[in-house]
Amino acid sequence: MYNDIKLEKGLYNLSGKSFTAALEELDPSSAYSGTSLEKLDAFERQLKRFNIRINGQDCDCVEKFFTSTESAVLFPEFVTRCIRKGFDETILSSVCAAKTICSSGQYLGCVLDDTTAYTSTAQATDLPTATVKESTTATVLEKYGRVINASYEAVRQQRLDVFGVMLRSVGVRLAASVVAKAAEILKAEASEVATSSLVYGDLASLYGKFDCFDLTTVLASPDNAASIMAMEQLSECTVDSQGRIILPFGAELIKTSAVDSGTIIGLDKNFALEFITSTDLVMETDKLIDRQLEQMTVSIVCGFRKITPDAVKVIKIS
Repeated sequence: MYNDIKLEKGLYNLSGKSFTAALEELDPSSAYSGTSLEKLDAFERQLKRFNIRINGQDCDCVEKFFTSTESAVLFPEFVTRCIRKGFDETILSSVCAAKTICSSGQYLGCVLDDTTAYTSTAQATDLPTATVKESTTATVLEKYGRVINASYEAVRQQRLDVFGVMLRSVGVRLAASVVAKAAEILKAEASEVATSSLVYGDLASLYGKFDCFDLTTVLASPDNAASIMAMEQLSECTVDSQGRIILPFGAELIKTSAVDSGTIIGLDKNFALEFITSTDLVMETDKLIDRQLEQMTVSIVCGFRKITPDAVKVIKIS
């Protein structure tokens, strides 16, 4: 049972396993099927064990994690989850078709050479060939991170829900820097619609440039997104149940500072981009467990590769 698990620093350092994965091996969630705890994962059950409330009216303060040496082991996972939540709430999931885990700092993906027209083939004639081969250019993964300075004395009386919001904001900003790299890869060598002033016809032209693939997503800077929303043709645009803005031709409009004011990116999110990472979000754990919060560091090593060039088009505003 979860009450009998021995918590120690070494659970963070098991090769190929996250802290939660290590806990799940010791305390499988499947054992709680049909009980009041079935909706909790192994980490959340440990919070219950030590009666640590991380949200709600009776939310605890940071110092609650440090009431024992075992409960202190849970604190780095709390910090990481808060930052990861902020990181995951960004647009990465809306622009990436696939995620690849790479063990090295460089990644060689595959490319598809498929330029012959798709037409009928006469009998006794060889079918046209599409060739998949290894890329000749490696994607170099880059490190993105932040050092968070906060003494234990400064945060120990801080409510965990408020502290968690602060950490989530770090995750949001960290993801924004990663998304900027994604935008750079997407717009490189993409087919363009040129314009001097953005009008609805340019969006229609962008939509018309997609042939086999569909325009599912439009990325625009805040000022360009505002200009699009001010267009007369969008006065009755749809907002779905999740609050997403859907343009008249079905694409989602996403406002992001990762795209410059001179570019609007259109893509088919199901085919355009590969997200490559060698790590999940990495947090220094030993210092946090020992209440040495002055140097909280979080980082991720990642990169992007365009999978299908024809699934990305851009509007270039001169």
